[in-house]
Amino acid sequence: MAKYSYEFKNKVVHEYLQGVNSYRTLAKKYNISDAICIRNWVAAYETFGEEGLQRSRQNKTYSFQFKLHAVQLYLESELSYKKLAMSLGIKEPSILVNWVSRYRAIGIDGLKPQRKGRRPAVPKPSLPKETSDNQQEYLKQLEEENLRLRIEVAFLKEARRLRLAQEAQRQQQGLSTVSEDLTD
Repeated sequence: MAKYSYEFKNKVVHEYLQGVNSYRTLAKKYNISDAICIRNWVAAYETFGEEGLQRSRQNKTYSFQFKLHAVQLYLESELSYKKLAMSLGIKEPSILVNWVSRYRAIGIDGLKPQRKGRRPAVPKPSLPKETSDNQQEYLKQLEEENLRLRIEVAFLKEARRLRLAQEAQRQQQGLSTVSEDLTD
């Protein structure tokens, strides 16, 4: 919910425009934190009429050309963000501030429309069905090397198993001879 209602803003703006009170006295009278807030309401009312005080329920989209034109106007002129935004029909000067900062940081690409939402998943590349002769030869070499390495690993595992079995047998024989010597 908005902090201040349309009716409240309208009442404060009309009271200022009647010349009864200044921004500061109105801010104190209605317990508004900053007089700049009232100044912005008055400027919006003078530029857009009563529609300037209403809270927008829709996000307005601006074309790339409009954004570029607005940024170039700001950079070439000596107008403030607020005055330029009001003259271009933009209710919130912060929109113009955002465009200018993106233009300065990224360049012209910063003003282009951005995709919204999650990016689509990148499909995994699949191997082509028809491979060239070189690729087939390479795949055959890899398969042969893979088979050779599997045989080598199996041989080394068996050799290790046999060595461990022989060591265990020697230890058992060595213990049995030692125990026979002790009993004699």
